Parts: sequence; C-alpha cells; structure tokens
Amino acid sequence: MQTGPLFRLESLTKRYPGVTALDDLTVEVPRGLVGLVGANGAGKTTMFRLMLGLARPSEGRLEVCGVDVAADPIEVRSRLGYMPEHECLPLDQTAADVVATFGELSGLPARDARQRASDILDLVGLDEARFRPISGFSTGMRQRTKLAQALVGDPELVLLDEPTAGLDPVGREEMLALVARLGTFGISVLMATHLLDDVQQVCDHVLMIDGGHLVVSGATESLLERTGVVTVDVGSGRDALVAGLAGLGLTARVVDDLVDVTIDGDDDLDRVRDLVADLGLPLHRLTTRSTSLDEVFLRRAGESS
Repeated sequence: MQTGPLFRLESLTKRYPGVTALDDLTVEVPRGLVGLVGANGAGKTTMFRLMLGLARPSEGRLEVCGVDVAADPIEVRSRLGYMPEHECLPLDQTAADVVATFGELSGLPARDARQRASDILDLVGLDEARFRPISGFSTGMRQRTKLAQALVGDPELVLLDEPTAGLDPVGREEMLALVARLGTFGISVLMATHLLDDVQQVCDHVLMIDGGHLVVSGATESLLERTGVVTVDVGSGRDALVAGLAGLGLTARVVDDLVDVTIDGDDDLDRVRDLVADLGLPLHRLTTRSTSLDEVFLRRAGESS
C-alpha cells in the first residue's frame, strides 16, 4: 500500500520575467482525490509543469510520490499520468491506437499495451468507439480519450487539467463520475479546475491558490462549515411561513422556492418547526446549510490579500 504524502512543497517559488507564478508555497497534501483550485492565471498550470519536471523552480523544493522532482524527474514522470486541457489528439488516429501507443511509451510490450488500451477505453465508456477516428469524436469523447491515455500506464497519480472543460451538463457529470471512480482503483488524482462545484462533488482534499499564493489547504468536509441558516421546503406555503417567522422576530427569505431562515441555536430551530405545524403547512424538508467552497475561497482569499 502506498504511504506518505501525495506531494510536498517547501517554499516553492517560480518566477518568469515580470511575473511570479508561484510564491513561496509550503504545504503537504495527502493521497486521494485532490482539487487544485484557482482562477485562470492563479498558477495551476505552472504547478503541473513543475510536478512533471518540465520546468524547474526558481526557489524551494517539490517532492511528488516520495520522489524529489529536481533530483529525478524521469522517475517522477514514470509514476504520473497527465491529461492536458488543450486539444492535443491526432485526429486521423483511432482512440485504440493513441492509447496503445502511450501504453508502449510507458514501457508495456506492444501486445500488452493493446490489451491495456482496450480495458481502459472500456472503463471510460469508449469500448464501442475505440476503432473510430478521433476526428469524428464529440468533445466529451475526446476528453475521455485524453483521460484514457493518462491512465494506460497504471499511474500512481494522475494530473487532470480542467477535465470538464467544454462539456455539457450531462458530459460534465459523467466525467466527474469517472474521476470519482479512480479512487476505488487506488489511483490518486490532482484535478486542476476553476469550477469549485466540481471539486466539492468529487474531491477529498482541496488546495486553493490565488495569484500564486496559497489560500487554504484542507479536507473538503472540514472547509464546509455549518452556517446559521436552515432551508425549509413547505411548497406553496412559503410566503405564509416568511410572514409568520417575521412575526417571531426571525429573518427569512425565499430563495429558489425554498425558505432560508437565519437561526441562533436549537431554540430557534424548534420555533421554525412549531410554526410550520401551527400553520398547517406540509414540511417536505428542513436542513441546515453548509458553506460552499466558493464562499470559503472568497473569504480566505480576502483574508490573505
């Protein structure tokens, strides 16, 4: 079983002429499904380039899967799979040929690479399409092909750069489901994205950066704090409920056909529940609300600026 952190940054800094892409990052991230979050230009692509040994840090040290990248970048790359964001597939080739080629590049014999490619394309839902030219693939199918080539070498860690980019809602959900499944095979994931909802849906750990600075790093659940707000679903009785709560001195408003109520402890929660009963309204749902990762990012980024 793999032990130790997924990667460790020690005062990691990367400067380009006129800009500092990453600024003195020190953090240790555990194995599992990790979201690398930040707006465009935050430093996510630079982080990937450093992890792959395609660029060298200006200062500091980077260790990936227990290996110092600067000391042995080839060993690190042998443990990684990489799914780039940009369009990079040869359109005149079939998915089977492309993925098998990457399998051979990872060190598999030709026959084994072909079988491994078939298995991986089946895993990502491209079994029936694997012998078709990529030029005829939809955006979702091309994203799946890029994911397949990243997995064919049986990596310890796979780097996913904006894996849901360009996908419709259905394709986005299907891609996220595939990412979530990787953890069941013992493969760790570092998913770079600016879509915090994607991270909140599938990742165990979140690493947020903004302008090259570390905003926050932690377990997803630990960052999703409980708010002093409950959401109540009483169907068409929501206006009557808001009016009744105002009479009790509680602040409430209708949001997307639900009633959000600001409370201060269990006594207020009991008053909400009792009022729903007194008004004879149907109580379909009564839940406390958690902060979203968007709220965490905006608050922590504001604190660090």
